[in-house]
Amino acid sequence: MRADRPRIRLVATAALPADLRALVAGTDDVDVAVVAPARGTATLASPALAAALGDADALVPLLTERVDAAVLDAAPRLRVVANYAVGHDNVDVAAATARGVCVANTPDVLTEATADLAFALLLAAARRLGEGERLVRAGAWTGWAPDQLLGADVFGRTLGLVGLGRIGAAVGRRARGFAMPILYAAPRPSPHAAELGATRVELDELFARADVISLHCPLTPSTRGLVDARRLARVRPGAILVNTARGALIDEPALAAALAAGRLGGAGLDVFAAEPAIDPALIASDRAVLAPHIGSATTRARTRMVELCASAVRSVLAGEAPPNLVNPEVWPHRRFPGAPLLPAAQPAPEASR
Repeated sequence: MRADRPRIRLVATAALPADLRALVAGTDDVDVAVVAPARGTATLASPALAAALGDADALVPLLTERVDAAVLDAAPRLRVVANYAVGHDNVDVAAATARGVCVANTPDVLTEATADLAFALLLAAARRLGEGERLVRAGAWTGWAPDQLLGADVFGRTLGLVGLGRIGAAVGRRARGFAMPILYAAPRPSPHAAELGATRVELDELFARADVISLHCPLTPSTRGLVDARRLARVRPGAILVNTARGALIDEPALAAALAAGRLGGAGLDVFAAEPAIDPALIASDRAVLAPHIGSATTRARTRMVELCASAVRSVLAGEAPPNLVNPEVWPHRRFPGAPLLPAAQPAPEASR
């Protein structure tokens, strides 16, 4: 350690399900400050956070929090932002790169958990499980009836995947057990397509042909509002829409209108455009299955996410580029390249699985 800075300062914006300090250094040389923004806010520009960031070496934010130029400017010593998420649209990566700050994420570790939830939402929406559960809990169920809560078959129906990366492919593997033909739309051919027997089509064609549409693309300026009234008007009557990616991919009022009109058979949503706020029309819709952003919410996945964040922090502070570096172009121009805060070749301990 340098004599003038004997301790490492790491700021997290929430308590996480593993010990960051132990994972980063395994010693008492790391101070971890948990500075959480007000519940339901997306800004980190608060006096408390600015004070904590003033001498921070690393920041671990949540995906719901915006790390912009103002936040970065409040942290002149910051070397790394380890985003507790796979996506990183909440981080101004260009601003971080311009300031020599490394940005890392948590790829791979939540793939299977998120795919499990996507398929659970698919089944729940198709078979109207939300409606059935509410009926039973309300004491309104009067017994079996031939026409009660008739839903849609899933076995053998066509699945349309918008994006065929790791999570989309994992959903596709689950769909094979249901004998579902798979279409996908993506900017370029996917290496997973051959394994799944998936056919690449244009996005509008996918919306017109698929019985179930599941979103697995990143949020970018070109994908924001991708599911709009025009595309919803193309879907097959009774189609199911699932979203475990980003809420802003969907025009929520248009989705609510399509559900109300009976154009869609159902929707399974784990993410929303203005979380935790949800369009009242979606809340009122019996055909919408709504989950509170729990795609990665398994003990194993969330713990592995902490481990990956800690590993990235440890690598950067030891002068080593982490494999999950989002902006590799920053590495030759990173802050304090000749002054590592941790020794190299000392792997961080892993939390128990």
